[in-house]
Amino acid sequence: MLDDLHTLVEFAQAGSIAGAANRLFRTPSAITRQLQRLEAALGAELLDRSVKPPRLNSLGSKVLEQARDLLQRTEALKSLASRDAEPHGLLRIGLAHPLAEGTLVEPIRALTETYPKVRLLLLSERTPELFNRLIAAELDVAVVPLPEGKTAPPPLLTNIVATDRVEIVQSAAGDVDGDWKSLGRAPWVLNPPGCFLRAGLIDLMGLAGLSPMIAAEIHNMHLQLAFVQSGYGVGLLPARFIASNNALDTVEVLRPPSFDLHMSVAIVRVGQLGALERAVGLLEHGIRHLFETVNTRKPVTRSRRGVPANRRKARPRK
Repeated sequence: MLDDLHTLVEFAQAGSIAGAANRLFRTPSAITRQLQRLEAALGAELLDRSVKPPRLNSLGSKVLEQARDLLQRTEALKSLASRDAEPHGLLRIGLAHPLAEGTLVEPIRALTETYPKVRLLLLSERTPELFNRLIAAELDVAVVPLPEGKTAPPPLLTNIVATDRVEIVQSAAGDVDGDWKSLGRAPWVLNPPGCFLRAGLIDLMGLAGLSPMIAAEIHNMHLQLAFVQSGYGVGLLPARFIASNNALDTVEVLRPPSFDLHMSVAIVRVGQLGALERAVGLLEHGIRHLFETVNTRKPVTRSRRGVPANRRKARPRK
């Protein structure tokens, strides 16, 4: 029917069947058959054939108006689904709490400046809730942390765009040593239960027969960092987050034996996004660039009781 509606529009613009045939590179008889087929499908006559050449009757003019609107909407729908079209429309992005921080403004700003026809809707939520919203078609993509080597559950699609080291940190003036026994006696500032980083820490401490003494359970990493800097407790934070918040001189990194915890940063979705694919690709590039360029210079680490390894003074020779 879409082709027949297109023929009706061309007929109206040309003013005759012969003119429509010339515009569509078809024979007049083929145009006549299409118009008759459209009338049969709608169950009504659209042309006044009492005059020569035939012209649209009152109903035909109303159908013509709807046909033009429908064809325009069809083209817009095709454009929305086409990967080759300029990105446009609404892009709904979910951000997991650990990644919802100020540095993400830059890749998001770059996206909207490069593709001004894209309108963004951002939502910050816990990772499991973001997965649920993706499956329910309430989000298009989500930026989430995942355990290293893991992917989102089916039917979600996972694209790992970066990895980050996770550090145990205390205040620069803290007195906790970098061994598991000392960390077992220290108060901890951690994410609430359900966080895979917290679970990984608990597993590692469990191998030493210890468990963390929880002093605060906080979703917000900025608040966690503030508590650590104030000396309230020991924290577990991503290295890029520490560096991007200019906190390398206000915290001390503790590296107990066998501690090597990493996380992946992933773009998760359900399927293809048509014209929005290039916009999502630019977002992926921007996030990857954030992790590649941040200065995570070697932090201060404590290896001997009470003395940072790279702050020791050389003993004078006798």
